[in-house]
Amino acid sequence: MTTRVSACILSALLLTACGGQPERQPEPEPDQAVPELTLNLPSGDCLREVEQTDYTFLEKGFNALENGEYLESLQYFQRYQRIEKTQLADVEARIAIAYLSILPNSPILDRDAARVSYADMRNSIAPETQLHGEVLLMKDSLETFLDMYQQIEQLKRSNGSLREEVEKREEAIKRLRDLTLGREPEPGGLLGK
Repeated sequence: MTTRVSACILSALLLTACGGQPERQPEPEPDQAVPELTLNLPSGDCLREVEQTDYTFLEKGFNALENGEYLESLQYFQRYQRIEKTQLADVEARIAIAYLSILPNSPILDRDAARVSYADMRNSIAPETQLHGEVLLMKDSLETFLDMYQQIEQLKRSNGSLREEVEKREEAIKRLRDLTLGREPEPGGLLGK
């Protein structure tokens, strides 16, 4: 029983210390007009300003590239690289510029330079690097370009060795025909050497 009394006294003390019960606002009578609620919202002009997005130079470069403005996009990528001065910005700008260099309609088309540039930086890009989404697509395109280039070089080497082999076989067939028909082999052929 004493704990109940102590609890009631404690509750009463807390209520008085906290200011007691909150005062109730009188209900407006039906005859009284209720004040109009006004909101402090920005004006229409302010909303238009908010809708305009502040793009980085990298994103401006993507927009210019999308519109076929290759030189403008190159300038934006270079500005992004120069102004941001972070390793991530440097890598992103270099990838974007290398990508721009492989596009057929680009005035800076130089596939060999793009191949060399990307091959140099390819292994220095850490897997955990958080590249911009569009830069990641450019990087994947450059990877495909590099792989295709390596396959073409391998096919050229195979083609060259096959060509040499065909020439040797044609020479041997020609000599065999000459021998079969009883003609003298040509000087400098395998039999003449």
